[in-house]
Amino acid sequence: MDEAPEQPPAPRIVVGGALVHQGRVLAARRSTPAAVAGRWEFPGGKAEPGETEAQALERELLEELGVRARALSRLPGAWTVRPGLELRFWTAELLAGEPRPLQEHDELRWLGPDELDAVDWIGHDREVLPHVAPLLHP
Repeated sequence: MDEAPEQPPAPRIVVGGALVHQGRVLAARRSTPAAVAGRWEFPGGKAEPGETEAQALERELLEELGVRARALSRLPGAWTVRPGLELRFWTAELLAGEPRPLQEHDELRWLGPDELDAVDWIGHDREVLPHVAPLLHP
């Protein structure tokens, strides 16, 4: 009998959230690790086993920023952060709370549509900006 070739394990998913509120999106400046410290990203983190991407994003935004948010829809694209780790971006809306940099970030900024180039984005986060910009209304 021929054996089917082994499939590589499914990648672990990391979700980044374009948190939109009042026509602006939240950017977070990384404080760690050193390779990306000082650069900006959309906050988020790894999905835990059994969690949907939406659930993971909502949990991560609560842990990282102290806010309740609702994941809305996945944005186009996926990026390999490193082998076995895939980054996907979602839009989210703020439900309650004022974001604070609780973990892995040292500054937050709400950016309007004309301010998206005002910060030094991490590469994959910059690549998703064309999908985020149309969601922002002055």
